[in-house]
Amino acid sequence: MATPRLILPLAGAFATAVIAVAGTWAHGPALIARLETRSAEALARAGAPAVQAEFITAGGWLTRHPTLSGGAGLGDAQRLAAAQAVAAVRGVGGVQWRREAARGAALAAAPDCTSDVAAILKTRTIRFAEGSARIDADSAELLDEVAAALRPCRGGIVAVEGHTDAQGSEPDNVALSLERARAVREALIARGIARDDLRARGLGSARPLTGLEAADPANRRIEFFVISPAPQKATLVDQPDAG
Repeated sequence: MATPRLILPLAGAFATAVIAVAGTWAHGPALIARLETRSAEALARAGAPAVQAEFITAGGWLTRHPTLSGGAGLGDAQRLAAAQAVAAVRGVGGVQWRREAARGAALAAAPDCTSDVAAILKTRTIRFAEGSARIDADSAELLDEVAAALRPCRGGIVAVEGHTDAQGSEPDNVALSLERARAVREALIARGIARDDLRARGLGSARPLTGLEAADPANRRIEFFVISPAPQKATLVDQPDAG
């Protein structure tokens, strides 16, 4: 799995659908330039100054979901640290490493499942009961489709991240965002996705969407962050929630 982080906005009383491409073009090249600068600074702080974050798709579209390249010789832990450093930059979406021949022909030929999921989620949203981690029954078909799209890419590692707005106490927000991420993870496991392929974590209101105030309800969402498109030995750093 080696495509953008997938955004599942939570449609409660105030939730608003988020479309990554539309959001990017609403801000245009100036936004991408800022993300490039801040990502380069984050990579330098992470000890990976040779790594480059490219915010443009193969088709020439600007995107908030960068592809990392360079940094030859970095180990898996260093590559993960670099990806997490860029992902922590406000406004950045999903982060992926460019598939390189040196990482094996099998990886280069791996199916591109997450783009299929992105297409599924582009106009539909997952729904939760208000203030709860209970997934509404009418989202079952959507989750069926997401699981079916992810199934051919079994063996990759995906973090399911929950986000909230800044209303209420932050400890409560973190707890709810984690519970919702876990609920989505469990729903996908029930549909045949391996537990070892999924990580759940809750970030509360720490990462509001670009252009939104932290209290804006549109920040309530689930994001799929592709940690690794290929099997790798699990470590503590890439298991934010192993339970």
